[in-house]
Amino acid sequence: MQLKALLFDVDGTLADTEDAHRIAFNTAFAEFGHDWHWDRDLYTRLLAVTGGQARIRFFLEGAGMEMLDNETVADMHKCKTKHYVAALQEGRVPLRPGVEELISDAREEGLILAIATTTTPVNVQTLLENTLGAESLDWFKVIGAGDCVDNLKPAPDVYLWVLDRLQLAAGECLALEDSANGLKAATAANVQTVVTSCPYTAHHDFAGALAVFDKFDGKVNVDSLKKLHNTL
Repeated sequence: MQLKALLFDVDGTLADTEDAHRIAFNTAFAEFGHDWHWDRDLYTRLLAVTGGQARIRFFLEGAGMEMLDNETVADMHKCKTKHYVAALQEGRVPLRPGVEELISDAREEGLILAIATTTTPVNVQTLLENTLGAESLDWFKVIGAGDCVDNLKPAPDVYLWVLDRLQLAAGECLALEDSANGLKAATAANVQTVVTSCPYTAHHDFAGALAVFDKFDGKVNVDSLKKLHNTL
């Protein structure tokens, strides 16, 4: 099948967002009167769980602490999102090098762009607006975020949701992911995947990916993605 669309993950793929997320979590914890601190090593382990609220619950369970009620966890996560969005608005979370060029080249080649992520819509919107400009929201034909489906990655639901709205077959698309959970989600939806790992995911098992890169550089461009797709 001809390659018609690129489906982008967000956190860790479009931008190295994870440190900003981690710092925002720690700030929210302090505002709620907790002395919890997620350092990089701990947060790397916690990233095995997708979704911020689920990650908080996973942390509490693993640490043997009293579980918080759902409303408190939700309020804490809203507070975290507020601080994360502020970091985006202040320009502290740039796109990964090479991402803007890939997006630009894909548009020139007439490829459809879409997003398949587990993060919240406001996080996606704010990242795009503060890196590529407000008009960039219109560059992506479909934006599938964490509010679109009940089951987050590694479940395939968000990819299936995006494919349905694009009205494309899985074989007409390539996913760009940075994590094992993202790879599992895409491949479970039969979407072949190219991985560009980030510091928090470099140790993940990426078996099943079409290719694995540690950065967006000259090797990750529209021509190379088309060639990888043509090998299917």
